[in-house]
This record gives sequence, C-alpha cells and structure tokens, in this order.
Amino acid sequence: MSERTETSFLATGELASGREKLQGHLAMVLFAALISGSFSLGALAMPHVGAAALNTMRFFLATIAMGAVTFAIYRRLPMPETAPWRYGLLGLLMGVYFITMFMALKITHPVSTSAVFTLIPLMSAGFGFLILGQMVRPIVLLSLLIAGCGAIWVIFRGDLNAILAFDIGAGEMLFFFGCVCHALMAPLVKRFNRSEPVLLTSFWTTIGTFAAIAIYGFGEVASTDWTAHPSIVWVAIAYLAVFTSAGTFFLVQYASMRLPASKVFSYGYLIPVFVILYEGVLGNGWASLAVMAGAVIIVLGLVVVAFAPDL
Repeated sequence: MSERTETSFLATGELASGREKLQGHLAMVLFAALISGSFSLGALAMPHVGAAALNTMRFFLATIAMGAVTFAIYRRLPMPETAPWRYGLLGLLMGVYFITMFMALKITHPVSTSAVFTLIPLMSAGFGFLILGQMVRPIVLLSLLIAGCGAIWVIFRGDLNAILAFDIGAGEMLFFFGCVCHALMAPLVKRFNRSEPVLLTSFWTTIGTFAAIAIYGFGEVASTDWTAHPSIVWVAIAYLAVFTSAGTFFLVQYASMRLPASKVFSYGYLIPVFVILYEGVLGNGWASLAVMAGAVIIVLGLVVVAFAPDL
C-alpha cells in the first residue's frame, strides 16, 4: 500500500498506510498550526473591518492563489468532468461554517464558540460511520473524548467554575449548526471523490466557498472603504487567504483521502495548544501550569489516536 500512487488508493476508496498515512497525519498537524496562527492576526484586524467583508476578500484571494497554482501545473483551469454540484455543496458547507462562526461571535463569547468547536471530531467520526461505514475503534473514541476534555480545559483556562457556568444560548446553537456542516466535510470529500487530484478538488471547493460567502457578504463588501484600512488588515487577509483558506483546504482534502474521518479533524484539538505556544513565543505570557496540563492531555490523546489502527 505504501508504494501505491495517490490515484490508485483514491480510486479504490481504501485508506493509506506507511508513508502516505504518515503524510496524512503530518498534513493535519500543519493544518492546526496554520489555523492557530490566524487567531492573533484576526484579533488585530477585526477592529478595522467587518467579518463578512474580510472573509469574502480572503476567499477571493484564496481562489486566485489556488487558480494560479492550478494553472501553473496544468496550464489551464480544468472544470470538473462530472457532477460539479459536489464542489458547490462542499463550498456551501464551509461557507455556512464561516458565516455562522462570525454571526455567533457577535452575540456570544469566543470561549463558548471554541468549546462548541471541540465537538467537530466526534461529529466527524459519526458522519464517517453513516456516510462511509467507517467504524471507530473504542481506543480511538476514548482518546478523542480525552483529547476533547483536555481542549475544553485549555479553552476555559483550567477554571472548573467557568466550565460549569457554560451557558448554551442562541450563539452557541447557531455555531453548532455551522460545526455540523464542517464535520461533514471529511467523509464527503472521500465519498464525492472520483479519482480527481487533490489540488483540483481543493481549487473547486475554494471557488464554491467563495461563492457562498460572497453572496452573504456582498452588501458589506460594497459598503467597505478598502483604501482606508491599515496594513494589518491586508496582512491578515493575505495570511488567511493563502494559509488558512487555500492551504488548509488542500491539507484537509489531502488527509481525508488517507485517514478515517474520525482522525482527520481530531487534530483541531491541537489548535489551543499551538495558540499557547505562539502566545508564549511572542512574549504575551505563558499559560498557567493547570492550562499546560490540559495541553499535555490533548497531545497524549492525539498520539494514541494517531497510532491506533484505522479500522
């Protein structure tokens, strides 16, 4: 299996092993690292630009970036040969996720939305079973639960009272719906794939996401004075477009063809761990020992997930 080409195991629908499997895991570690880096830049940019406008522009630039790479490799921008609706649906799912996230952030606390986000790996495992028939071994399920508990502990900064006081309101329910859409991505990417290269599926999905968000954010984009923004806005948009839009779309689709859905989004638990690391390195202070303990639990849980058998 390790010597097979990507096309061969994409066509058979089997999971990868050996080097290809390792690359799938490393792709999702990089995914978590890139997503984490967007928090600091996003926090600096949001006071100067609306969320819908920022996300529309980021996916516009992401589409251009993915299109440039695709054209450089294929010398054209090939359209899907069959069922282009697949990428419209994948793009719509991601568009709903981003739209509900920013709508929720207007009416609830970021900590609450982060806690809801930790449900994605478990939901993805459930969808993997329903859509692909992928069984989750008890050791993987237990490890996901342990890593999820560690993530919640980190998000709430080791404050048990804050965890117990968590209030499920309209914002949390709205973002939960968006997270359901996000969790559908990993199994649907594999279900929809018809042996197309990952680069092309990522390009078409990016286009679909841009279309969905542009429709939602058209009014805000049109009313925004783009010449009046400080440079940090454009730095944030460029980072979000290249690394956390086009880049992470490619990484998720690459990993989804090699790993079970239950394992793909489990690496989202690493996001608070990377944020702790980034904040400490940037001189913004290191987390407390209690929070660090939660980060260690996350890492240990994911190590077990990574080495546990896929099926």
